[in-house]
Amino acid sequence: MNPSIDDPRSAPGSDATQLDRAFERFLKEHPSFEATRSLDVLREREYGRLDEGRHIYLDYTGGGLYADGQIREHLDLLQQHVFGNPHSSNPASMATTRLLDSARNYVLEFFNASTDEYVAIFTPNATGAIKLVGEAYPFQPGDRYLLTFDNHNSINGIREFARKKSAGITYVPVVPPDLRVATERLAGELASTRPGSHNLLAYPAQSNFSGVQHSLEWISQAHDQGWDVLLDCAAFVPTNRLDLSRWQPDFVPLSFYKMFGYPTGVGCLIARKAALSKLDRPWFAGGTIEMASVQAQGYHLSEGEAAFEEGTVNYLNLPGVEIGLRHLADIGIDTIHERVHCLTAWLLGELVALRHENGAPLLQVYGPTNMEMRGGTVTINFHDSLGTLINHWTIEARANEANISLRTGCFCNPGAGEVAHGLTKEEMEQAFKERMTFEQFLNVLEHSGGKSAGAVRVSLGVVSNFADVYRFVEFARTLLDRRAESI
Repeated sequence: MNPSIDDPRSAPGSDATQLDRAFERFLKEHPSFEATRSLDVLREREYGRLDEGRHIYLDYTGGGLYADGQIREHLDLLQQHVFGNPHSSNPASMATTRLLDSARNYVLEFFNASTDEYVAIFTPNATGAIKLVGEAYPFQPGDRYLLTFDNHNSINGIREFARKKSAGITYVPVVPPDLRVATERLAGELASTRPGSHNLLAYPAQSNFSGVQHSLEWISQAHDQGWDVLLDCAAFVPTNRLDLSRWQPDFVPLSFYKMFGYPTGVGCLIARKAALSKLDRPWFAGGTIEMASVQAQGYHLSEGEAAFEEGTVNYLNLPGVEIGLRHLADIGIDTIHERVHCLTAWLLGELVALRHENGAPLLQVYGPTNMEMRGGTVTINFHDSLGTLINHWTIEARANEANISLRTGCFCNPGAGEVAHGLTKEEMEQAFKERMTFEQFLNVLEHSGGKSAGAVRVSLGVVSNFADVYRFVEFARTLLDRRAESI
């Protein structure tokens, strides 16, 4: 085997012999990892800043990493051409329009979405895409908004649009310890609608909290019962294939920086044309209309995606979207998926096995501890040998000292967190009786009942390697047989 960045011997700050042995065991347990070795060469060539700076990057669910080549290609494009605001027909504007059309078409091609059925609407981020649906969905009294406990806050926020239009709001719980949805309850809720009503089901293809991958079969089940489906794919598509010719949700929000790091500030709503036609826009803006009048106080919205792209799109950054998607296509999303699958499986096994001298587990995993229907996001909390919680902020501070980039907090997913941490409705209601910050609420929980609303999240992505996960496990070992108050 040729030495590479993924060769344990090259990992900064680690004992080479121990790493070698661990890596050999890993390969025996996960032989399919060898088929992903092209990513080692890619990491050395295009992401060399990671190892040059001795970074252990474990926050891919928070934000992906960009390749050097993406920046070079985008910069060359900007340096060699003149681009203007696309809302015109001069040469600079037309040059921009051609690039935007190319990017839009390639987004649909990447996700295998037919241009006869889907459109791609560019937004500032996934949240912007979700808001477009929430504010325009034609909720009325008797309609329903159905969502799972496991959802990003941007999905939760749609309930406020539904509430103001007097639609019903129902949450389907997730069940510990794996934090999967109670499927019988979901089926019962999907079957409970009135004829002619507008009903929207929203859930994530992959949880940004636990890594659980929820069934895409629910899409057709919901359609059969007359529901529209909003499938949050922000955490799913960076390491998993989404084939919209096979799975046909009505609305798919995503953020491109989570897939390939650059550019930020650009997201997308991939929407079925049939579902898009149901939406009732609550206002109009520059870029969304064919014409408007002050004196007549009238306006005509544009057709299709143009009616939803408010103002001027981020036209100088949008060519970077196609560059990034082609970068992932060249790597192969299935190659990325297999690497993340192997590394996550090993990481979970090692973390679960960590025990204090008295046999007590060092940590608790929130979500599945095996790789059945789960992705590369692992959320945990550490405990000392007496079972006392080690504050997640303390873990983050120690990780920072080791140059490990991870995430702590509730990850904008309160529902999954509340169930994972065993928080009751009464405890959560207490937080809203008087205004307090999230930090104050965490302190109240920790001091009153030893609970937490925060955790530690590590997540893997396109150029994660064995050295990254090995070094995190070694970091975790430094917490063994330590009292919480001494850390």
